[in-house]
Amino acid sequence: MQLTGELLIGQHAIKGTRDPVQAINPATGETLEPVYNGGSSNEVEQACALAWQAFDQYRETSQEARAVFLETVAEEIEAIGDALVERAVAETGLPEGRIQGERGRTCGQLRLFARVVRDGEWLDVRVDQAMPDRQPMPRTDLRQRHIGLGPVVVFGASNFPLAFSVAGGDTASALAAGCPVIVKAHGAHPGTSELVGRAIQKAVARCNLPEGVFSLLYGSGRDVGTALVGDKRIKAAGFTGSRNGGMALWKVAQSRAEPIPFYAEMSSINPVFPLPEALKARGREMGKAFVGSLNMGAGQFCTNPGLVIAIKGEALETFKQAATEALADANAQTMLTPGISDAYQEGVQRLSQHNGVTELGRGPTGEGAYTCQAGLYTASAQTFLADTELQDEVFGATSLIVECVDSDELLAVTEHLEGQLTATLQMDDADLESARPLVRILERKAGRILVNGWPTGVEVSDAMVHGGPFPATSDGRTTSVGTAAIKRFLRPVCYQNLPDALRPEALRDANPCQLNRLVDGKRES
Repeated sequence: MQLTGELLIGQHAIKGTRDPVQAINPATGETLEPVYNGGSSNEVEQACALAWQAFDQYRETSQEARAVFLETVAEEIEAIGDALVERAVAETGLPEGRIQGERGRTCGQLRLFARVVRDGEWLDVRVDQAMPDRQPMPRTDLRQRHIGLGPVVVFGASNFPLAFSVAGGDTASALAAGCPVIVKAHGAHPGTSELVGRAIQKAVARCNLPEGVFSLLYGSGRDVGTALVGDKRIKAAGFTGSRNGGMALWKVAQSRAEPIPFYAEMSSINPVFPLPEALKARGREMGKAFVGSLNMGAGQFCTNPGLVIAIKGEALETFKQAATEALADANAQTMLTPGISDAYQEGVQRLSQHNGVTELGRGPTGEGAYTCQAGLYTASAQTFLADTELQDEVFGATSLIVECVDSDELLAVTEHLEGQLTATLQMDDADLESARPLVRILERKAGRILVNGWPTGVEVSDAMVHGGPFPATSDGRTTSVGTAAIKRFLRPVCYQNLPDALRPEALRDANPCQLNRLVDGKRES
C-alpha cells in the first residue's frame, strides 16, 4: 500500500492544510516520506459531524455485527503484511520482532473485544418486573442496560505504534462499546498510523457501517487534539503520554460546558521492593534480572521499573553490585524519537546533578544519535522524602535505588509515593510478615501488584488492570488494558414501564439476545 500523507475522514482521504508532521527514523536520522499536513478546524468539524451522525446507528448494531466488525479490523491489519512491520520499524527504531509481537497483540485484543461484545456481559442487564400488588406501594417495571457514551477521541501513544495507537486498546474498547472513534495520530509514526487507519476504513466499508464510525487526523502541536476534546459532540477521550500533555487536555475536557470523561495514562515509576529474605537468598540473581527489565526496549515502557526501595545492608549491596555489573553489559538501544531522547538526557542530568543522589553506574553509550545509555543511581530515604522531584518519571532505562534504614522507613517511603501503574514485591516465604503492611499501602497506590516478576509486559486478559491512582492515570477507577476497559465508554440507562415492543432487544421479556440477566435479584439466562 502506497502512503499518501492524507487525513482519513470517514471514507474520504483529504490533504491537510496546516503545519506538517514528518517521521524521522531514529536509528539513522533519516526523514521519511511522505509529509502529513495537519488538519484544520474544518477537518475537525467534518470528522466530529460524521461521528455524531454515525453514533445512533452504530450503537444499536447487533452484538454479532459489532463483533464481526472488530474481527474484520484485525483481518485487514494482518492483510497489510510486511509493509506494516517495515514502516513501523523505520519510524520507531524498534526491532522487527517487537513490532511483529505488537501486531499480534493488537489483533488479539480486537478479537478479545469481539468475544466480549458477543458475550453481552457489558450490557449489565437488570430487570425489576412490575409488582402492582405490592404493599404499601406498588412497583412499576424497571429495566436497565448500558449504552455507549458517544463519539470518542483516542490519542496514539509514542511508545506503542500499534497496540496503543490507531487500532489499540482504547480504540478497540470504544468501538466495542458502540462508540465511533476519531484518532489523533502520534507524530512519531504517521505512516504506520495511515496503514492501520486505512485498514479500519476498509473494515467499516466491508461491514456496511456508517462512515463516521472511524476517522484519523494528524496535527503538530496541540491544536487538533484540543479542538477534538473541546467539541460538544465528543463524549469521552483516551490518552497515553506525558503528564503535561495529559493534564492540558484534561483541563480542556473539564472546562467544557458539558465536561466529559478524559482517561489519561500519564506517569509511573513502578517501584520494586526487594524484601530482606529474598535479597539474602538471591540478591545477585535479582540484580541482573532487574536490569534486564529496566533496559527492555530502552526503558520506554510505562511499566518500566524506575524505582527500587529496599533496606540497607549487605544483601542490598550484593544486589547493587550485580545490577551495576549487568548495567555495564546492557546494550544501548535506539530511543523512539529525538524528542524522547532529549527528554531522557535532561532527566538523567537532573539525577546526576542532585546533591543527594549518587551514580552507581552507566551502560554503554551506543553508536546512534538517539541511543539510550542506561543508568542506575542511589539515594537515602531521607533525601527521597525531602524532594518530590525525585519521583518524576525519567522515560528510559534509568532507575533510582532508595535505601531505607529499617522497615518503618521503608513503609514511610511507600506512603510518600504518588499513584503508580504497578508495584512489585520480590519476596520469599520468610518475607510474608514484612509484606503484609506493605501490600495494604500498595493497594492504595497502584493498579497492579506483582510478586516475583517484573512489571514490563502487560497481559491482555479479563483480569488485567493497567491503571492506577493519579498521576499514573487521570481516573484510577478504570483500566486501559483488559476487557474491563470497555466500561470507560458506557453509561447505564433505566427504562421505566416501556411496552415490550418499544424496549431494546436486550430488555425484552423473551430475552432474544440470550443474555445472562439479573431478573428480580436472581441471575437468569
